[in-house]
Amino acid sequence: MWKYESGNIIQKARHGIYAVKWENVVKPAIDAMAIRPESGHSVPEPFSSTLGAYEGRSLGDHFGLTQFGAALEILEPGSQSALRHWHTRSDELVLMLEGELVLKTDDGETLLKPSMCVGFKAGTENGHHLVNRSEVAAKFLVVGTRIHGDRTHYPDDDFQWLVEEDGSWHAAQKDGTIY
Repeated sequence: MWKYESGNIIQKARHGIYAVKWENVVKPAIDAMAIRPESGHSVPEPFSSTLGAYEGRSLGDHFGLTQFGAALEILEPGSQSALRHWHTRSDELVLMLEGELVLKTDDGETLLKPSMCVGFKAGTENGHHLVNRSEVAAKFLVVGTRIHGDRTHYPDDDFQWLVEEDGSWHAAQKDGTIY
């Protein structure tokens, strides 16, 4: 007999009761908006304040996914999703849900509306980001692979993430000077 109790799936066995680790079971479906939002951007000044208001919910992390990340993101009017960037080893996919955003790449600008999607293949040296030039918030889903050794390049800014041998990350200028 199985039951859910205090965040664990419990099975009553012949010789007592034992718990199955939460990571080993399927979490129940939830409303994505119920996941605790994170606000602000991870980049330091002088970049962070230029990106504007951002809210994201790490859907993949909530479910313990390790092969890919998925996030529900909301950009307020005048905000940007990130510094324009591209990845060496990680693919990305964006699906527009509500509102409108402008996709900026080396190829120019494209207006994204609900149900439109765009993908960014790993290793393609074409920086991208999304900008909300509208009067209302825009909501979109981002899915990306989680590949060890991925590097992110920022063609328009003197910025990089330095990854140490222990896995820690440091914001730095392109010459290696830590911010």
